[in-house]
Amino acid sequence: MYWIFRPVIIVRLTLSTAIRLGRTFFMENKQLRNVAIIAHVDHGKTTLVDKLLKQCGLYRSNQAMPDRVMDSNDLERERGITILSKNTSVIYEGIKINIVDTPGHADFGGEVERIVNMVDGVLLLVDAFEGPMPQTRFVLRKALAAGLKPTVVINKIDRPDARPYQVLDEVLDLFIDLGAHEEQLDFPVAYTSAKMGFASKDLQSDSTDMKPLLDMIIEHIPAPCGDREGPLQLVISSIDYDNYVGRIGVGKISRGQVFKGQELILCHPDGEQRKVKVNTLYTFEGLKRAEAFQAGAGEIVAISGIEDMTIGQTLCAIEAIEPVPFVNIDEPTLSMNFVVNTGPMAGLEGTYITSRHLRDRLERELLSNVSLRVEEITPDCFKVSGRGELHLSILIETMRREGYEFAVTRPEVILKTIDGGVCEPIERLYVDVPSLYVGTVIEALGTRRGELVTMKNGNGDTVELEFLIPARGLIGYRSQFLTDTRGNGIMNNVFERYEPFKGEIAARGVGALVASESGTAVAYGLFNVQERGSLFIGPGTEVYAGMIVGENARSMDITVNVCKKKHLTNTRASGSDDALRLTPPLIMSLEKCLEFINDDELLEVTPKSLRLRKTILDKDARAKADKNKNRAS
Repeated sequence: MYWIFRPVIIVRLTLSTAIRLGRTFFMENKQLRNVAIIAHVDHGKTTLVDKLLKQCGLYRSNQAMPDRVMDSNDLERERGITILSKNTSVIYEGIKINIVDTPGHADFGGEVERIVNMVDGVLLLVDAFEGPMPQTRFVLRKALAAGLKPTVVINKIDRPDARPYQVLDEVLDLFIDLGAHEEQLDFPVAYTSAKMGFASKDLQSDSTDMKPLLDMIIEHIPAPCGDREGPLQLVISSIDYDNYVGRIGVGKISRGQVFKGQELILCHPDGEQRKVKVNTLYTFEGLKRAEAFQAGAGEIVAISGIEDMTIGQTLCAIEAIEPVPFVNIDEPTLSMNFVVNTGPMAGLEGTYITSRHLRDRLERELLSNVSLRVEEITPDCFKVSGRGELHLSILIETMRREGYEFAVTRPEVILKTIDGGVCEPIERLYVDVPSLYVGTVIEALGTRRGELVTMKNGNGDTVELEFLIPARGLIGYRSQFLTDTRGNGIMNNVFERYEPFKGEIAARGVGALVASESGTAVAYGLFNVQERGSLFIGPGTEVYAGMIVGENARSMDITVNVCKKKHLTNTRASGSDDALRLTPPLIMSLEKCLEFINDDELLEVTPKSLRLRKTILDKDARAKADKNKNRAS
């Protein structure tokens, strides 16, 4: 009896599976939407995604939901910014909506540029008080250039100082200024408070949830189009990594279907081709990846099992090898050298300290960071180029948290030769400061070759300034700006274009206090030094000769002895050291260190410490090198 009924059971299971797969196979594209959320920094993108996830039932009504659930990276949570674009999905009214959360800072613009071919529309989020900001212009330009039709979302309308109608007019002006075509200008508008969790199509409507915004997405974001029956085309737009399955490629299927276990051709942009096999296929369900057997045109999927898969490659069917050109990524404008740490304290705190470790880590970063460039200068020195100081500092901070120990040089702009002349990157700088500090800011930026373009009254007692300034003029300026404006100023910048070299810019105006000998810093030595300037270290800090321990009030470097102890005498009282009052040292963050270092200095980066030092540690050798440099000039 067993052998009689066994074939029947097998047939029933096979038919059941076939029916289920067939239902997926013939799913209409209208049951799918792919949308990216773009905005300026801190305008509420990630918070909005949180509320959309909750609205669509990803969390129970009584379940505690973490804030900014999409910002899974520790650095993202600490800094309150999105660094990496991330995928999620929700089901609303039977329609699957794939959502991509993108960074708002221009330094991570590569994350925005590489995902524009993954979506069919964007939500442009704008703060109801601040209005369009520099990064708003940047991300919108990328979306319009890709032919995407935006849906405008005026967020934070619950703010007491919100001005939604004026902001909407400013958004329209921005669209016109960026050359949007007629269809893009006819954009729908939603008014939301991501923090409070409601959206409406107009300010007069009462709403208590996010359904109006979801309805607008379904109505105005076009369904993905593509030949489902044609040969497969899938562009890898993002790379993820899993400790168990290895490298995972994420991309949108522009044509055809992909199956688990299918053999495909992987096409590299340089023309290289090789046969590969899809080990595992995933689709996005909420915050998780779910294994799938098949997916069709328009779906955003993740694929594992393909070694050396990189962003920009195309997966094609064997019978039709037709690679898709990848979106053009803006070139880096800033570079610095990553070198093996050779200081006296090298290897004491780090786990990965050799040039091989450094090379492997930077090569791995290139797989997912499309805006980054790495060039090996020597076996122990690598030139790393990125979009800006923040872009590079995030990489440095990530590596030190992973246990890497290395040293970096001062950031330098990347020059180009155009029409026979040397050109440098120019940034468009937007400054919002109280009127009291306008003169100070204009004077400071003028010395850095900044050209004032516009000046107008802002909100309240503030003035909005717009400059065109060389990128190298902004290196080291942020700390000075915060000091000049007593922390009340806001500055944002985006890359504008390359222009002829603007001339020399004065270097750092202060010198360094350099330790003369190795040992442990003591209160007596620090007390005698602190009148020369501001200290970076406190008592008990291990130092070495050539290490920078503070900032000199004057422009020259001074060698000091912070390890000097008070000698015992017959007249010394037992409590004589109690009178020594030390000024608290300056806490030097990674960004402050990068802004401070000069051309002849290095920043040692370890998992536990940040040490500033002279490139040449020996005092006499440094003096000789400076003498030769002055003679040559």
